[in-house]
Amino acid sequence: MYLSAWLPEILAYPFMVRAFIVGITVALLSTCIGLVIVLRRLSMVGDALAHTSLAGVTIGLIAGFNPILGAMGSAVTAAFAIEYLRKAFHKYSELSIAIVMSAGIGLAGNLSGFVTGVANFNSFLFGSIVAIDDFEFKLIIVIGAAVLLLSLLFYKELFYITFDEEGAFLAGLPVSAINRMFTVLTALTIAIASRTVGSLVISSLLIIPVATALQLARSYRSTLFISMGLSVLYTVAGLITSFYLDLKPGASIVLISVAGLVIVIVGKKLFHHRHSLHGLIKDIP
Repeated sequence: MYLSAWLPEILAYPFMVRAFIVGITVALLSTCIGLVIVLRRLSMVGDALAHTSLAGVTIGLIAGFNPILGAMGSAVTAAFAIEYLRKAFHKYSELSIAIVMSAGIGLAGNLSGFVTGVANFNSFLFGSIVAIDDFEFKLIIVIGAAVLLLSLLFYKELFYITFDEEGAFLAGLPVSAINRMFTVLTALTIAIASRTVGSLVISSLLIIPVATALQLARSYRSTLFISMGLSVLYTVAGLITSFYLDLKPGASIVLISVAGLVIVIVGKKLFHHRHSLHGLIKDIP
C-alpha cells in the first residue's frame, strides 16, 4: 500500500514532513525569544539582526561555506553590538538598533554584488523551508533543542530580568551573564529562522503571536503558552496553504499571523461592546 493511501497527501512528501518539523521548531523558539523581546520594548531588534544576518549570508556564499553559519556569526556579532551601543546611548537606547541595522544593510548590499548564485541569496530573503538540506536540518534541531532547554532552565531569571533588571541585580542574579546568554540565543534563533521563513519576515514571527497572546492572556506564563500555540498553528496553516496554493511559505505564515491578530482584536472589541450593551439593557428599569 502506498503511503499516500493512508496519510494526507501533504505528508506523503518527505520534504514537507521535514518542513513541518523545522517550522514547528522555529515557531516554538521564536515565541520563547519574542515574548522577552516584546516585554523589554525591543521589538525592532528582530529586524536589525535579520538584516544584519544577510551580511553573513553573503560572506558564506562568496567564501564557499554554508551561508547559515555566516548568518549565525554576523547575527551574534550584531546582537552584542546592539547591547554595547545600548549602554553607550543609555538615554536613547533605541538608536543602537537603528545603527546596527543600517550597518548590516549597507554591508549586505555591497557584498551582494559579489554573489554569483542569486537564487541562494533570495532564499534567505524570503525563506526556503522546503529546501532545507541535511546539515541545516540537523543544525536547526540542535540549536532549537539548546534554546528551548536554556529558556526552560532560566525561565525565572529571564522573567525577573524582563520586568525589573535592577531589582534582579540587587537580588543577586547574574544579570550580565544571563543577558549575554539571551543575546546569543536571540541571534541564533533569528539566524536559523531567516533560512526558513526569510530575513524580511522573521520579525513578524517573533512579534505577532506574542502580540495576539497579549490580547488574550492574563499572566506571563499564559502569554508564553498561548503565543507558542498560536505560532505553531500559524506555521502549520501557512505551510498547508503554501503547499496547496503554490505560495511562499514564509509570507503565507506571516499573512495568516496578521489575520489571526486582526480577528482577535476585532473579536475582543465586539465581545466587550456586546457585554457592555447587555449590562446597559439590564440596568434599564
